[in-house]
This record gives sequence, C-alpha cells and structure tokens, in this order.
Amino acid sequence: MAADIDEQPAGYDRLLSAEHAGAIARVAAVIAERRPRHVVFTARGTSDHAALYAAYLTEIRLGLPAGLASPSAITVFGARPDLSDALLVGVSQSGGSPDLAEVLRVARESGALTLAVTNNPDSRLVGTAELSVDIAAGHERAVAATKTYTAELLALLMLVEGVRAGDGVLPAEERAALARLPELAERTLSDATPAQLAPRYRFAAQLVTTGRGYAYPTAREAALKLMETSYLPALAFSGADLLHGPLAMTDPDVPVLAVVGSGPGGRSMREVLPRLGERRADVVVVGSAEVEATARMAVPEVDERYAPLLDILPLQRLALALALARGEDPDAPRGLKKVTATM
Repeated sequence: MAADIDEQPAGYDRLLSAEHAGAIARVAAVIAERRPRHVVFTARGTSDHAALYAAYLTEIRLGLPAGLASPSAITVFGARPDLSDALLVGVSQSGGSPDLAEVLRVARESGALTLAVTNNPDSRLVGTAELSVDIAAGHERAVAATKTYTAELLALLMLVEGVRAGDGVLPAEERAALARLPELAERTLSDATPAQLAPRYRFAAQLVTTGRGYAYPTAREAALKLMETSYLPALAFSGADLLHGPLAMTDPDVPVLAVVGSGPGGRSMREVLPRLGERRADVVVVGSAEVEATARMAVPEVDERYAPLLDILPLQRLALALALARGEDPDAPRGLKKVTATM
C-alpha cells in the first residue's frame, strides 16, 4: 500500500503525457460531437467515489444533469430505462465487475453512448462499451485502492474539461495548471503529519468524515479506506447533511476528519466547523484552508476542481499509518480481494 501511494505523482505525470492525454482528448471530442443531454455514471466501491466527483464536474462544468446509476435496478429487478440521449460511463479499476458490464450493455442497446474508464484495457467493461479510457495506473499491488483512485479522478477531470473545450483538447492554461500536479503531489506526500497523528486515534471506536462539493467524494473515499484497512467504523457525510441530525453523534470521543479547501465548497464548511466546536469534537482539517481545528493536514492550494487529487493523499497516508498503529496488516484486509464480482 505504501508503494502504491508513493507512485501517484508518477501516475499523474504519465496520464498527462502526450500519449495518454491525446487518447483522452479523442474520446472527449467524440462525446462533445454526440452532445448527450445527460450523463449517468455506474461504479462500485472506490470507483463510485471517483464517479461522484465526475458527476459534480459534469453538472458544474458542462451544465448537464448527472447522477449515479443503481446497477441492481437493471441486474436484479430487470429495469430497462430509456438512456437514448445519455452518456453512460462505467468506472472500474479492474473492469471485471459483471453488473457494471451489464449496465453498459443494456444502456448501449437503448441507444446510449457508452464509455468504460478503467485500468484494464482488455477488460470485459471495455469490450462492452463503445468508447474507453485507460487510466494507465499500472499494476496495483495492495487490495485497498489508492493510485487507481487518483488516476480515475485525473482521467475523468481531463475528459470533462476536454468535452467542455469542444474538440477534446485542454486549453493551454488548463494544461499548465495540471502540469503542476505531480510536483504538488510529491510535496503533499512528503509531509509526515499523517503518521504523527495516527497514534492519537489508535483506540478510536468510530470516526466521521465530512466535506462539501468536490470534497465530499474525498470524505467518502477516506471513510472507506479507514474501514478497509483499520476496520474502524467511519461514517461519511456532506457538511450540509452533517448539520441535519448526525451532528448529534459528534463529541470529544468521535474524531472528525473535515476536508476544507479554499474554494466555494470549502467556504461553505465554515458554518459546519463552529458547530463541531460547540460539540467539543476532535477535528482534523484536511486541505488548503487555514481554519481553527484540533490538528491540520495541510495541502497546497489549487483550483477546487483539482483539490481532490491532493486532499486524498494525506488521508491515504493516515489510513495506512493508523492500520499499522492498530496492529493490522493494510495489505491483507480481512475478507477482501482485488476484484469483487457482483450482479
């Protein structure tokens, strides 16, 4: 897991290379030409959080309605929704989940433009879809996904921005901003704060993660990583939802990881943090915003669209360090395997 985490800056650099950026641009150009009226994502587990991030991007940057499909509606209940004007995007690290392939098959039969975003260009998902994007993360050794998650994020970001450009090619300003990500990721991963914080939460019985907008998928992915590696019950809430009831469960014994950036989503968390303070909650802030908290895992300031590519890195480090502090083996989580086949 540590090796996979460390490979992420190189993964960003690889995806941004002319070869892979060009391939994503060609797919984006086809989508722009087809002009879908709405976008539906289908995914499981960690990839579901990448898809949620892409749904935010789609609505904010493209102005198109976007949502996440429930595969069981098709595979278990036999639903056949009309997706003739849709772009249906299957997001999967392995590309091997039968239910996601079935959703793409049904969508394609109904007239949808279908796209597979995966780390396996020879997978069943790619064979089912009309278009495909290779996230080029390389072999991931750990069961808990890290580098494939961030590769999905970057590939989906490049895809959406390419569609927005119209011809698939990212504007020069966008390319220059993205080119800084590998170095910023290196800097973020070099921070020792996550390992220093881990012993503080060794005996935690449960934990809450929260964020808004682009940060919400990060909060959900962080909760999943903690559950996978430390078997620590972790509940993820949007900042808004946290105030609608779950705030009552927070207290000094329930640590909160709050993802707070410097953009609109981060600013909207400013009303959440004081409420957590009233509960005397132990709050660790992750992100570029300088706000009062118990502790902070600082991340370089970037455009809020890019922040999830950096914010998740210290949280991955924390999940790894906390698992070790609790005497667990993060490379061999109980009951998990790399490819999970569901229908």
